[in-house]
Amino acid sequence: MSEEDLERYEAEIELALVQEYRTVLPLFSYVVETERRFYLANEVKVSVREGTTPACIELEINDAWVWDMYRPARFVPHVRVLTFRDVNIERLPDRDG
Repeated sequence: MSEEDLERYEAEIELALVQEYRTVLPLFSYVVETERRFYLANEVKVSVREGTTPACIELEINDAWVWDMYRPARFVPHVRVLTFRDVNIERLPDRDG
């Protein structure tokens, strides 16, 4: 496979991922962004672990969709994330109105 073929293949996968994201977005309540991943989720629990510098943040994410173009199954029932980095959690606008 040539470098050009690989780039075209990755562009096609990324386009499909963007289209899937737009399709599934209305199913979720939260957008969660960490240093390594981007999630859509319906439930997010955040805990800060005491006694560490910098602070250790633990996320429990349920009913999630993971932005990862190489992952065969992007829907996951439960994700646990431990990080010392920034975390961004946004509540999406209500779908009903």
